Amino acid sequence: MAAGLKNAMQIIPAIDLKDGQCVRLKQGRMDDDTVFSDDVVATAGRWVDAGTSRLHIVDLDGAFAGEPRNGEIIREVCKSYPDLQIQVGGGIRDENIAARYIDAGVQWIIIGTQAVREPAIVERLCKRHPGNVIVGLDARDGKVALSGWAENSDQDAIELAKSFEGVGVSGIVYTDIERDGMMQGFNSEATAALAREIDIPVYASGGVNSYEDIDRLCQIADVGVAGAIVGRAMYDGTIELEAAQRQVETTLAGLSN
Repeated sequence: MAAGLKNAMQIIPAIDLKDGQCVRLKQGRMDDDTVFSDDVVATAGRWVDAGTSRLHIVDLDGAFAGEPRNGEIIREVCKSYPDLQIQVGGGIRDENIAARYIDAGVQWIIIGTQAVREPAIVERLCKRHPGNVIVGLDARDGKVALSGWAENSDQDAIELAKSFEGVGVSGIVYTDIERDGMMQGFNSEATAALAREIDIPVYASGGVNSYEDIDRLCQIADVGVAGAIVGRAMYDGTIELEAAQRQVETTLAGLSN
């Protein structure tokens, strides 16, 4: 695990965009969505006011289309909150799209589908935008899914993650599709198994929905899990950002003693 990773563990609010609105899906199904807000900039402001310094945004329409569909809204969020560290995924399939997001103020671009179809693009982007590239691995039964989870592959998630060691990737966002949006708890075993195999920081995504999950997250911090991306639980009020981050700090301090 990278030095100082425990101190850097973050609870990161998520905004998923569909048709210009903030939504949450269940298991990635576009026809099973809940709309939480039609004001994306105000929603980002909600998390800034709650104390976040980092925001996770996914262009769901873009993930299915293979190119950005909510890029203008994302640029508006960047413009409205220039000090907010924003990571964006969904439809980033070439270097020009990535460059436009970076130029707009996005801190990290998340490469998912294209990391499977064209792994070399990850290394090229890391060279062009050092420190600004995250790989998104969305897995179903340990195999990586593509195109907004609509397409399955036979690519093993851990083996793919290993292939990006040493090229400059800043993090891996690991999502267990079966848990995403289902409020059933995140897959700590699979997340920890991935983190143990690589030196790249891993961020858990999909299913974090209680303070018990936050405790479980802390228990696997020492193998390289750097934080969690939380969506539905924060919108439903099951988890409050400030309380969750405070719990992380207290729990990790206790574990280090």
